[in-house]
Amino acid sequence: MINRDPKWLTYLRILGLGVWMIITLFPLYWILLTSLKPANQIAEYPVRYWPREFSLENYASLFNKSQFGSYLLNSIVVSAAAGVVGTAIALLSAYVLSRFTFRGKGAVMLAFLVTQMIPAFIALGPLYQMFTNLGLVDSRFGLVLIYIAMTIPFSSIMLRGFFDNVPDSLEEAAMVDGCSRFGALWRVIVPVMTPGIIATFIFNFVNCWNELFLAVTLINTDSHKTIPTALNSFISSFNIEWGPMSAAAVLTILPTMVLFAFASRWIVAGLTQGATKG
Repeated sequence: MINRDPKWLTYLRILGLGVWMIITLFPLYWILLTSLKPANQIAEYPVRYWPREFSLENYASLFNKSQFGSYLLNSIVVSAAAGVVGTAIALLSAYVLSRFTFRGKGAVMLAFLVTQMIPAFIALGPLYQMFTNLGLVDSRFGLVLIYIAMTIPFSSIMLRGFFDNVPDSLEEAAMVDGCSRFGALWRVIVPVMTPGIIATFIFNFVNCWNELFLAVTLINTDSHKTIPTALNSFISSFNIEWGPMSAAAVLTILPTMVLFAFASRWIVAGLTQGATKG
């Protein structure tokens, strides 16, 4: 395909992308910079965009004065468990929505969409009462359950688009060769949909990793807290611990960045697969 755009338009696009990158990356740069500044240089004026000296004291303070390792482990376990189970359940519900025609199918899809528009605080009262009766308040298992429930509607809608792109003939051929319907799904359809499944899991993992409101409300014990609640605890009525909070933010961003870096190939393939309908 021949590019017929004039050069000035190409330069304008490059300029726009450059400005966009600076605006997007500057907050990350500033967080990293603040985490590496000694405490006496963080609030100094005039502002320095490159510190006079680098220090790891904020990272040392983070691990010495708080249970940050425990928060990190809690977030990994809760997000991974909710992401895996939520994606697995959504895979089955998306399969049913894509392959079968039944009464109320449109209502189910509408219900999935509506749940994405309801703010979490509206359901907080009944949810807290229900969790209290079940003994799930201040429980990491309870947090996993509510995160699974949160991820299923969006994941089902997302995975249904991937199922719609897989021809029925693949599944029918597997069943002619002796597979059951579940066997055809597991042995034929799931391998074809691997990029879409990985992309869905990563979106679920990141959403659970960043969730703050329910974690703050349902978790009280310090050793049960997740990363977002730990970050929130650096802000008090009279002070904000900018250094340790920036160090914690850097360590919080790293796992998701590594995850996206390793899985970017599948994410792009999955999103492309879901964007077209064969």
